[in-house]
Amino acid sequence: MNARHLVPSLSRPLLSMGSLMLLAAGLQQPIHASDVDLSKFRILIEPQYIAALGDSGATSGNGAQSWGLWSQDPGPRGCKLDLYPQLKAAGVAPAQWKFDAKDWWLEEHGLIMEKPTFPLPAGKYLVTGDRKVTTVLTIQPKDKDGNQRWELADRATLYDVTHLGCRSARYTPATANNTCSPAKVPTTGFPVTPGAAMPVVNGCNKQDYAVLILVGLPATH
Repeated sequence: MNARHLVPSLSRPLLSMGSLMLLAAGLQQPIHASDVDLSKFRILIEPQYIAALGDSGATSGNGAQSWGLWSQDPGPRGCKLDLYPQLKAAGVAPAQWKFDAKDWWLEEHGLIMEKPTFPLPAGKYLVTGDRKVTTVLTIQPKDKDGNQRWELADRATLYDVTHLGCRSARYTPATANNTCSPAKVPTTGFPVTPGAAMPVVNGCNKQDYAVLILVGLPATH
């Protein structure tokens, strides 16, 4: 998910610091962002990434307790599939994240990547899909049943703030004997087409996640 990675997973000219300043100055014209007061946000020097689930055409919804956050770009920290035997043996990637054989993630270039942190804390986030829309995502606190609502400002949809080039999926065992393994990932089909589903892996349940680029946090955060 980083253009500077040797296996680039995100082309993001918008996300250079200079371009972000242009965005803050209103020189870019992001759809739906006219009501966002960017002065209330601290622009991140390095973007973060949100793993989101929901109807791509929705402007709000439930279930944000199952959304996660990568506070660091997981792309450069990923592990190539052909190095999976070493990752399995060590249990820890060279970037020092722990591999979980019962809950592992894959990105669009076929890199095994670390899990995001769950849940995404309640609060406000300035998000973009690195296309036309930059807007505010609000994550509500948990209700009495543990549900968290999410809402996007200015009638933006989840699709509007999804970075289509960043693909991610979570793989968990489909059976009790845990035959779900990165060793079974097809070796063809990478990189995954922007907006397309991640590959099915035999023995695994797969959950595709949308990836939102987090470019700002509240100035008082």
